[in-house]
Amino acid sequence: MVQILAALLPDFALIALGGVLARMIPEAGWAAIDRLNFWVLFPALIFVAASGRDPSGGDLIVIGAGVWALQLAGFGLGWLARPLGPPAFLDFAGAWQSAWRFNTALAFVAVGPLPAEYAAMMSIAVGLGIPLANILAVGALSRGRAMGAGAMLRQILLNPFLLASAGGITLAILGLRLPGIVMQPVEKLSTAALPIALLSLGAALKWSAVLRLDAFSALICAIKLGVLPAAALLAGKTLGLGPVQSATLVIFAALPSSSAGHILASVFGADRRIASTLIAQVTAIGCVTLPLWLWAALPG
Repeated sequence: MVQILAALLPDFALIALGGVLARMIPEAGWAAIDRLNFWVLFPALIFVAASGRDPSGGDLIVIGAGVWALQLAGFGLGWLARPLGPPAFLDFAGAWQSAWRFNTALAFVAVGPLPAEYAAMMSIAVGLGIPLANILAVGALSRGRAMGAGAMLRQILLNPFLLASAGGITLAILGLRLPGIVMQPVEKLSTAALPIALLSLGAALKWSAVLRLDAFSALICAIKLGVLPAAALLAGKTLGLGPVQSATLVIFAALPSSSAGHILASVFGADRRIASTLIAQVTAIGCVTLPLWLWAALPG
């Protein structure tokens, strides 16, 4: 446990530095940084990780089935919080998505100190988890605000994380590699993704939000950060999964919700404050619980 915390200490230091820089850089600057990460840096990181290892059919099946089962479990269990949530269904849907969405930045932070096969396996989990996360979120929010099927499909299929993961996995399966003149700039971009994302996370993180936990947000946090990773850990042991597969699913299940969730909620007209507060709560608590689940998931 001490070794894991020591390995993650530089990442926590960057989060703390982001909190300090939040007072120096205006909100518009952080919004631009988030867009750069979303459209360029993280797709580069996911592509490099996905294309670096030839995934077996077993990895794709096990990780895909596990990730989707966890997300659907979060969707179903999160519905149990409906009586405790906001009266308007649209506002509830904006917060509900925190029960199954995941923070990609923290996914790669968690596997960063581990051997390369963990990052490759996590890229599969992220790539396969993104479509269902968006389908469930957009579908839930669409109940409160009409949205055409074409617009919904475009938002899902054109997600840069999905495209980067699919492209990297496809090249790996085919045994192809981009020329060095193309791959080297992509690799350089990928190295910038995590530090910048951690600074942005620290700037956005509001630990004071934890003090505003109510029954609704506490239940969502318990489901996302407790029930789902415990279920993944139990399933891995029961089904006899490989250590890398099992650990990847536990880490994926223990990830806090995506910080982009409140933006999607706002686009659909849901109360952004409710969604952003819950995301801050899940993220703040998740920074404490994620190392614990990482310790529990790793063999030995």
